[in-house]
Amino acid sequence: MNSPTAELAAFAAGLRFSDIPAPVIRKAEDLLVDWFGSAVAGHGARPVQSITRFALAMGPQGGPSEVIGSRTSSSPYLAAMANAAASHMVEQDDVHNGSVFHPATVVFPAALAVAQALGASGQRLLTAAVAGYEVGIRVGEFLGRSHYKVFHTTGTAGTLAAAAAVGHLLGLDALRMQHAFGSAGTQSAGLWEFLRTAADSKQLHTAHAAAAGLMAAYLAKDGFTGAARILEGQQGMAAGMSSDADPAKLTDRLGTRWATSETSFKYHACCRHTHPAADALLQVMQINHLEPQDLDRVVTHVHQGAIDVLGPVLKPTTVHQSKFSMGTTLALAARFGHAGLAEFAQHFLDEETQALRDRVEMVLDAEVDAAYPRRWIGKVTVTTTDGRVLQGRVDEPKGDPGNTLSHDEITGKVLRLAAFSASVSAMQMQTALKSLWKVADWPRVGFLLEDKV
Repeated sequence: MNSPTAELAAFAAGLRFSDIPAPVIRKAEDLLVDWFGSAVAGHGARPVQSITRFALAMGPQGGPSEVIGSRTSSSPYLAAMANAAASHMVEQDDVHNGSVFHPATVVFPAALAVAQALGASGQRLLTAAVAGYEVGIRVGEFLGRSHYKVFHTTGTAGTLAAAAAVGHLLGLDALRMQHAFGSAGTQSAGLWEFLRTAADSKQLHTAHAAAAGLMAAYLAKDGFTGAARILEGQQGMAAGMSSDADPAKLTDRLGTRWATSETSFKYHACCRHTHPAADALLQVMQINHLEPQDLDRVVTHVHQGAIDVLGPVLKPTTVHQSKFSMGTTLALAARFGHAGLAEFAQHFLDEETQALRDRVEMVLDAEVDAAYPRRWIGKVTVTTTDGRVLQGRVDEPKGDPGNTLSHDEITGKVLRLAAFSASVSAMQMQTALKSLWKVADWPRVGFLLEDKV
């Protein structure tokens, strides 16, 4: 059937390593290493341990796929579930601005688990990951801003992304890939309501998306059929989840526009919607030599998506919820110059942090809103205690493609994540990273924390 869904499926099925430009491969390697740090850092968290215990209880233990950071292994399905939960926990995983989608946390857990089970090469893993990124990003863009207001796009578009990556590793042809998309899309889920009560659902969203996409691909390989037009059909995802869907975005320059390269790294350890304002505030403070006690009021000029997601979180009660508080993020950035894992864990409830938090407000800005989601502009107006009114602006937050992290910065970030979690020794991480940076040379994908590659 000639449709956007079919065309996207054919692209994912037919992609070859030789089709992907070298800079895109290098970016995929960077994204894999960056993801690995988040996966290691998140495994010790209580919600992740619950999901991991569930996965291991469902068995088998001792399977072909690694449960990162837990020293265990299981089936591809259950390892993907556990690793996807872990890598979205500390809010340091990557994000694609235009789709408002976190690709790594659903693509790499599923692709890695299956590549380990199949003994696939590093090149096949990278190709599958790029297929997953390209599909998931376009699905997120297609679903539009109205979708993100209620739905967590990483949990919805993520099912298609995982299905594309796994389907590619399984060698699905275009028709079976389309069936995999149908089965993945009908399982898409993830609602933002959890933020209001600091519930654990965000990790469940990514765990489910990675596992459901993996299942959809395996079912398709076995001949199981799915809806042919799950994305744009009359009762498909857009019909039920969006009011501004644009089918043209599903096939936007397939094979010439590499959306993978547009993906941003996270610098601060919190919701990406806070990053532009945090960087703009730091700019004002640095230029004007301000200290936290000099800040009387901070107005952040934001897009509507930031208000939709962050607006309900006024007085966070948990570390994870605090990462969705604009006031908390800016208070920590002002106090420490960076809103990192340690800052959130140790200082989000400090009296000084809370006092600064309550002096921050968000207002809708027409320019910022019009640019979003293609560009995430940071604008702040700072009123100082001595009456000055200062403006700050950042057009590309730290980590965006035009202000990206270097090889050394990614390595340093990953090592800091591992040190914070204390679940993996520095020597183990150094050994794993040395190998990971050469993933394209691996004859087969083994466990990342064991010398099996």
